[in-house]
Parts: sequence; structure tokens; C-alpha cells
Amino acid sequence: MEELNERPVWYTLLMVTLGGMVGLIVGSAVGMLVGAALYQGNGDFFHLVENPDEHSIIPLMTMQGIVSILSFFVFPFLSWRLARRKSFSYFTNQKFYTQSVFFVGAIVLSFMVVDSVIIEWNQHIHFPAFLKSFEEWARASEDRLTEVTKALTQFHSFGEFLVGFLVIAVVAGFCEELLFRGIIQNEFYRGTKNIHLAVWVSAVLFSAIHMQFFGFVPRMLLGALFGYLYFWSGNIFVPMLAHVVNNGFSVILIYLNQLGVVEVNIESEEAAPWYAVGVFFFITTGLIYSYKKFLDQKIS
Repeated sequence: MEELNERPVWYTLLMVTLGGMVGLIVGSAVGMLVGAALYQGNGDFFHLVENPDEHSIIPLMTMQGIVSILSFFVFPFLSWRLARRKSFSYFTNQKFYTQSVFFVGAIVLSFMVVDSVIIEWNQHIHFPAFLKSFEEWARASEDRLTEVTKALTQFHSFGEFLVGFLVIAVVAGFCEELLFRGIIQNEFYRGTKNIHLAVWVSAVLFSAIHMQFFGFVPRMLLGALFGYLYFWSGNIFVPMLAHVVNNGFSVILIYLNQLGVVEVNIESEEAAPWYAVGVFFFITTGLIYSYKKFLDQKIS
């Protein structure tokens, strides 16, 4: 009887989409106001969004965090809850096992090496001649976004690094996973009863929302990995952890590289050596198999 009273999938997704749009509008307004209040540099803060200076990192990061929380978490979740009449516990129907911390961390870090080949390939992809104008526009847009990202991760203090880590890793990890895996993936699975379709549709949407075509495929694969980790574990905190590890490790390496502690440049488009990719492919596969087997034994 409960299933008969459920809202249809299309209705729930429409409500969530509208909620996200409202969250984006409200989040942008609130974020701008808070960011402007925190900004201590010269000039108009509102013109620094695409041209950040050394005084705007914390204000802009704070603004980005507020936008993410309201547009990816708060308003979509409230819209979903209004439509489905369920609580957050719906996303955590299985226990979070402490062993997941090791498995998830190892899987994500190992997969980063494998994914480097896809990153390099996707960065250098070219369109057919009739799509030349689109390719030029997409490349210019991505280059601008890359420059802004690099400027915002030029940390001048440990405090800026902490704010960057909080926003890029923790906030993004929790908010985006709730929306794309917790809500969207679950809704598509509810409607299609096909977990693979649900995982890949949510992964495509997850990658598309970042508006970076030349990083679309590797981000989609990452989203699919998060999706399967969620499905196998039955706990939304597992893909959230995976997302935090992925983003957080990158932020840490960027900061350590700036300090001169490590020479690894995580922002490089160059793939890992072929032999390393091959070795880590088998390591990643083995870790995923072992983790799924572990979860199957615990959940059964």
C-alpha cells in the first residue's frame, strides 16, 4: 500500500530540480553578501569572481561553500522530503563499517592513477570540423574556469588551505553525493529497477553539472564508482567519504607542492606511466572485488 501512495519519480525529480534552482538563486545571493562582508582587499568584490586576488580566496571559497550547501543539499533535500515524506535515514539503510575507511581510501587513491589516462585523453580530444565553433567555445570556457580554480587554490596561509579543504573536499563531497547518489540515483533506480542505468545516468548528470567537457569522461567514471560504492554499501556516507578523499587528496597535494614538500603536480594533464596504470588497474579491481565481497558478507 505504501508504494501505491508514493509520488511518481518524474514528480520527485521535478521538485528536486526546482529546489536546486531556488537554492542556487538564494545561495548565490547569500554567498555574495557574506563574501563581500569578508573581503578585505581593494576594489569591488563582485568583480573578483572571475579575477580573484590574494585577498579574495577565503571570501570566494566561503561564497562557493554557501552556494553548494543550499543548491546541492538543503533545498534539494527539503524538496525531496516534501515529495517523498521520508527522512535522511532513507539514505543510510545499512551500517557504516569502519573497514570502509581503508577500502574506500585505497580504492579512490588507486583509481586516481588509472583515471589519469582518461584525463589526459579527454583533455586533448578534438571535435569534427563542423563542431569547431563549439570546441573553441568549450575550450575557452574551460580554460577560464581552470585559471579561476588555480587562483583560488594558491594558498597563502594554512588558514586558507583549511577553508579550501573544507569547501572543495568536505562540503562538495557531502552535498553533491546526497543529491546525485542519494536522491537522483535512488529515484532512477526506483523508476527503472535497473541499478546500472541509475548509476550511469546519475554519473552523467554529475559530470555535466560541472560544465567541464574536457574533463567530462573521467568525472563521469568517478561518479559511476561512487554510485556503485553507494549501491553495494547501502550507506550514503560511503560515497561521501570517497568524494572527500578524492577532492581532499588533490587539495593536500596542491598545498604541499606550493610549500615545496612534494614535487608531484596534481594539476598536470600528463598521465601516469603505462606500467603504473596497468599495475594500479589490477590493484583497483582487486580492492573493489574485496570490498564488495566484504560488504556482501556483512549485509547478508
